[in-house]
Amino acid sequence: MAAYKLRHVFVCLFIFLSLPFVVHAHDFINDNRVVTIGNEDIRIGFDASSGELMAFSDLTNSFQVLNNANTGRRSLWGIILEKHANVRELNMADARSFHFFKINDKKIRLEWSDFSVLSNLHFKVIVNVSVDSLKPFSEWHISITGLQGEKLEKVIFPQISGIKGMENEELAVPVWMGELIKNPRGVDNTKKDYYWNYPGMLSMQFLALYNKATHGLYCAADDTMNYFKQFSMSVDSLKDVSYQINNYPSFYSTLKSYILPYNAIIGVFKGDWLSAATIYRKWAVNQRWCRDSKFKKESNDLWITRTALWVWNRGESNNVLVPAEHLKEKLGLPVNVLWHWWHGGAYDDGFPDYLPPRQGVESFKQAVAKANSEGVHAILYMNSFEWGTSTESFKQEDASRWAVRNIKGDMEPHVFNIFTHHSLTPMCMATSFWRNKYASLADKAINEYNVGGIYMDQACDSYLCYDKNHGHSIGGGNYWVNGFGLLTKQIRENNESGQPISLAGEGCSENWLPILNAFLTLQVSNERYAGVNGPKTIPLFQAVYHQYGVTFGNYSSLVTPPYDALWPKEYAPKHPEQLLDPKFNEQFLMEQARSFVWGMQPAIANYHDFLSTKRSREIDYLIRLTKIRYKVLPYLLYGEFVRTPHLDIAEKIIPISRLSIYAGQGDRVKSFQEKVPLIYTSAWKAKDGSMGIAIASISDKSSQISFNFDSNAYGLGEKGTIDIVTAKDKRTLTSYANNKIKVDFQLPARGICFLEIKND
Repeated sequence: MAAYKLRHVFVCLFIFLSLPFVVHAHDFINDNRVVTIGNEDIRIGFDASSGELMAFSDLTNSFQVLNNANTGRRSLWGIILEKHANVRELNMADARSFHFFKINDKKIRLEWSDFSVLSNLHFKVIVNVSVDSLKPFSEWHISITGLQGEKLEKVIFPQISGIKGMENEELAVPVWMGELIKNPRGVDNTKKDYYWNYPGMLSMQFLALYNKATHGLYCAADDTMNYFKQFSMSVDSLKDVSYQINNYPSFYSTLKSYILPYNAIIGVFKGDWLSAATIYRKWAVNQRWCRDSKFKKESNDLWITRTALWVWNRGESNNVLVPAEHLKEKLGLPVNVLWHWWHGGAYDDGFPDYLPPRQGVESFKQAVAKANSEGVHAILYMNSFEWGTSTESFKQEDASRWAVRNIKGDMEPHVFNIFTHHSLTPMCMATSFWRNKYASLADKAINEYNVGGIYMDQACDSYLCYDKNHGHSIGGGNYWVNGFGLLTKQIRENNESGQPISLAGEGCSENWLPILNAFLTLQVSNERYAGVNGPKTIPLFQAVYHQYGVTFGNYSSLVTPPYDALWPKEYAPKHPEQLLDPKFNEQFLMEQARSFVWGMQPAIANYHDFLSTKRSREIDYLIRLTKIRYKVLPYLLYGEFVRTPHLDIAEKIIPISRLSIYAGQGDRVKSFQEKVPLIYTSAWKAKDGSMGIAIASISDKSSQISFNFDSNAYGLGEKGTIDIVTAKDKRTLTSYANNKIKVDFQLPARGICFLEIKND
């Protein structure tokens, strides 16, 4: 009997300890108890009475992520509700009841209910947090039940406040190609807010805040279905950083519950932006956008993949195709054209009134046919979703019915054109009306004019649309990228040319890898349109996805910008496309060197034959660079981006121009100065395991290239050879043995080469 009673006590105790720990928020105001989960690398602590995040510890690097001085205001989530046109924001403090259930040492469930501001007694918020068994990362998930009678506008989750300063901080964000923000907290007490939309200008689902010498915070999501969300970081007046993801459910009053269709990932690491990219890459390359990548599936069949050099010119064919034909003859490799201002309507104004071509149909077709016969292909500019609100077609076709609408029911017009001041408004990509409109224009360009493809401007961007009559989920969802995929499928299915067509788009994004054949990544010339004081461009996208998508293009020009002949004549410069001051030639070399080492197809903007003599040194640099790249495509087209061995590189302050078709116009060229490297490098792994190192100098003096590393660090063999590839030849530079690779040679002024390291 005694044994039975003792056993009964243990059973009851076990049941009690297994039950969720239920508390009321007001009962434990001064209670400092913390419940923790973790592994050998990280430990996460929550207030047992409220669920507030109390600690996020990097055990390996002995760093506490959170500033403990600012506890008491750290709601893990925020919820925006609308009812009868009244908007309310809830957070953890509005819940009168909280309980947690610690499933094991690595998993916890947190629940909030009984909200004082809601009449709905069934409303409940559930958060699950789990720590990886072996890695310093955690998964965060939220669900909401009892939504009857409420319209859920936005779910802010996770919301991590009070992130401690790390000193010498850098913030790496994949804004299209990638941006590096140094000292993101700033030097004063000014509040700062950073927002990045995904899918869209945020090309991948991660960001990293770090001190590369000591520790860093890695924040990501694992959405594989293209749901719209917004990553955000903000800095308050105390210089504390907060991180959050704004998630957008479908905006229905009939919604009874919401389950976040992906996880947020939060972890720690030690390293820099490439370290963070490598973490993300391990997950990303196993997702469907890599399996279905257009480049992986169709690369050998398309002229766009074989492009050696792009010419980005504007206007009629004599100003576009003819210079490209001449440059192709000089280069002896495939030269193709990105063609703007061929269209009948004014740029950034008369969209989508592209047809007929401004130079006339027959003249246009003859010029395209001649270029095609000489192996010069063109992709024509067509904005992927904008419609000019001042055009007659906008009114005649009742286009406003199919335009993107915000949550208030209004269109989203905006003005790009600083000369006409006419607005464009985005059309909803989820509507068959817009897809049919766009596909019919592309159909004519491809099948009647016989162009090689379409360049879809603003492609890698997306909007939320709240129009109830468009047939898509209202507000949040994944309809934009899905609609874009349907549009490109329709264009390809309409192709009757007998040749595969190429579709390229502005920006770059993992979501568009299965949709587009190439991505125009202009941030290589960031200074030309943004100046020198903002974020610095880094090849984050190439570091993750280089072998899954072709990137190309830049604003790199040796002449002043063109002016659209259809814009107001009173603003036209007297002499467009004239030689820039030669002091900016180094900027041109810098942009070309970046393109080369970042694994992009090189390009020149506003090319003319006179540049071969007037800027012979710069054109020679471009030609040498292009020829070398074309010899090493297993690396610079198909290879994987890896960390470059350390090399000491000198820097120099050079003049920088800020000048594009809009920037710097009216008040002439804006000139800045910037300290830049004189040598640009990158490293690559080919499919066969060999390694390559790209090197491009913009210095007017010779440079000693000297570095060494262990071959094991790159999966190379114990011994092998190192060849050097130049525009003229390929020869053996040296060999290595005992896993010790040592390189030491002199690179001539403005020298370009590629080192190929192979096992014996």
